[in-house]
Amino acid sequence: MIKVLFICHGNICRSTMCESVMTHLIKQRHLESQFEIASAATSREEIGNPPHYGTVAKLREVGIPVIPHRAVQMTVGDYQKYDYLIGMDDWNIRNMQRITGGDPQHKMYKLLDFSDNARDIADPWYTGNFDVTYDDIMEGCEAFLMYLEKMNAF
Repeated sequence: MIKVLFICHGNICRSTMCESVMTHLIKQRHLESQFEIASAATSREEIGNPPHYGTVAKLREVGIPVIPHRAVQMTVGDYQKYDYLIGMDDWNIRNMQRITGGDPQHKMYKLLDFSDNARDIADPWYTGNFDVTYDDIMEGCEAFLMYLEKMNAF
């Protein structure tokens, strides 16, 4: 089983969108039994809160079911539990490494590092643009699945 934890600052916008998008893509490919997908925050600001209304609205608009979720904070134990810890931007990666004390097993990635155009995914909490965030997340999740396929992970 491939265990993936998507991580952003608050766990209400980008990482929860990733959790829903990736779960949807996996179900389309009938690979549910081969994955465990979750999401978390690097901060404590939104702990217990549901996905942001902008994330929910965008996922509904494109017909992707929203995974029921309440924001949680990433823990040092997550580093051992998950095979891939995927952040959205450089700031997330720095905070993830601070929480875990580093990345000795090279499990941490930015989502768009798997794409042909590595870059940060802007936080729609600040930009207000959930359309661009969704497009970037879809690009990243599809690229991540192609990467895993090339690695013969499933």
